[in-house]
Amino acid sequence: MTIDAQALDQIFLKARTANGFTDEPVPETLLRQVYDIARMGPTSMNTQPTRYVFLNSPESRARLLPALSPGNLDKTRVAPVTVIVATDTRFHEFMPEVWHKEGAMENFEANAGLREATATRNGTLGGGYFIIAARALGLDCGPMSGVDLAKVNAEFFPDGRWRANFLINLGHGDDSKLFDRNPRLSFEQACKIL
Repeated sequence: MTIDAQALDQIFLKARTANGFTDEPVPETLLRQVYDIARMGPTSMNTQPTRYVFLNSPESRARLLPALSPGNLDKTRVAPVTVIVATDTRFHEFMPEVWHKEGAMENFEANAGLREATATRNGTLGGGYFIIAARALGLDCGPMSGVDLAKVNAEFFPDGRWRANFLINLGHGDDSKLFDRNPRLSFEQACKIL
């Protein structure tokens, strides 16, 4: 079964990176719906290391501004919500709850390299799932990596358990702020079939 063309347009083909937002608020109920969809995306061994911090107020976003590159300041100030997509460095503590076999928590605990690689890879996947879920529910997303993550971590995660990965401005996009769509690589440029 495939999804229809309208859904593909909304999620991928006609969806755009939002560079500005209207003042329409994003209610907490909608944030919860986005999360409830995004959490269903697959991660290796169902690790689910992604964490989300929703900055819903001008005051909470003001704490973030010193960490942003100049090009991200204005759009973050006006976004109804900015999401810090973070990774839980101790995700493995939940393994007995989320994985069907014993020993997974201990395996990650004993292998720092495996734990770090799993958290990074699957934490980023979770952020991608979040964008898809938000678009599916009619929200526009402006993912950003123009940020000093060390400053974000110092401000929001001083205990070091969670680590910021990237940011997403979230709301209803202001189409007057869109850039022209940039080209995408062709199949031949980006793919090989062996």
